[in-house]
Amino acid sequence: MHDARTPPHHVDWESPAAWRSHPHAELAPPDDGRVRLPWTKVFVLGLGAFAVWFVLFAPTLQHDAQVSPVGTRRTVSLDVTGPVAALSRALQLSRIVSATGRSNRLPGGTVGLSVSGPPPVAAKDVPHHPAASPSGSGGTGTTTPTTAPPNPKMPTAADPLRALIVGDSIGLDLGGPLQSDLAGTGVVNAALDARESTGLTRPDYFNWPAELTSDLRTVEPQVVVVMIGANDAQDFLGPPDVPFSSPTWNTLYAQRVAQFMQIAESGGATVLWVGMPPMQDVGLDAQMADVDAVVAHQAALAHPAVTYLSTDKTLGTPQGGYTAFVTNAAGQVVNVRTPDGTHLTPGGGQVVAQQVINELQTLGYHV
Repeated sequence: MHDARTPPHHVDWESPAAWRSHPHAELAPPDDGRVRLPWTKVFVLGLGAFAVWFVLFAPTLQHDAQVSPVGTRRTVSLDVTGPVAALSRALQLSRIVSATGRSNRLPGGTVGLSVSGPPPVAAKDVPHHPAASPSGSGGTGTTTPTTAPPNPKMPTAADPLRALIVGDSIGLDLGGPLQSDLAGTGVVNAALDARESTGLTRPDYFNWPAELTSDLRTVEPQVVVVMIGANDAQDFLGPPDVPFSSPTWNTLYAQRVAQFMQIAESGGATVLWVGMPPMQDVGLDAQMADVDAVVAHQAALAHPAVTYLSTDKTLGTPQGGYTAFVTNAAGQVVNVRTPDGTHLTPGGGQVVAQQVINELQTLGYHV
């Protein structure tokens, strides 16, 4: 029985003064030599460690902010990291990060070129035998026939077709299967240079015209396959900034695309530009449609040097809408898109790779 005046489970709490008047049990110290600190000291130590990290990595954080999409978040990030990055550089603290290699992050994808297939034979390496002069005056001396250069549309293992594939992250999704398929023919030397998070609107982050120019000198390609554009639906940096999809933006982007096409075909290469696929996100899909429209128009102006390949129906529904599954030429249902609704699965890359190879065959290349 309990007192009727006291409810069951009643707790008679001590007053603060009474609680402080007698000692309380403390946790036993650890037996491994560690020392427990009050939470206030732990908080101060953690705050100090964060401050040191922030000062050391401020230049890297500032760079990440510079290459991010234009907007309030980018502006605030630059305002916060700018002064600290300047202090880090002035004190040469950023050299510590550079020494570890943590700040030398290149855009993702392949670093430089990856090459697969039979060794290439550059045009400058093809032997040329001039005709011999007649022996003696009035004689009928024999002549050595001039060796004709190999026909790039009829490649062999000894004289393989030189192909270069460039692109962004979706271009990388295509590039892997396409490089493998082309090299697997035994008559194509395929080089791949694809970088994640890159495009033509932000040369301050990654300069694709300069990269392509370097690739052309190295590979001397006879065919160039391009798949770029997934990251281009953003403002051009100013000042003043040029808003995406404005008339001025379309004009500037058309100039960037035209310049890239001119560089790609400057050595006489056939250029295939693969368009962006339908996107699951409605807003992104509309943006990619704008980008593809500019590219398709510039390719039409550059035809026949440049051919534009739409992937709307290759990777989409018969109406050109988004779908994660398509039926390939063999009648098999293939999962072509990753869960993010943007990138390609290996199967999707394979489907587009076959589309590119089919187009090359249509253009007369025996691959």
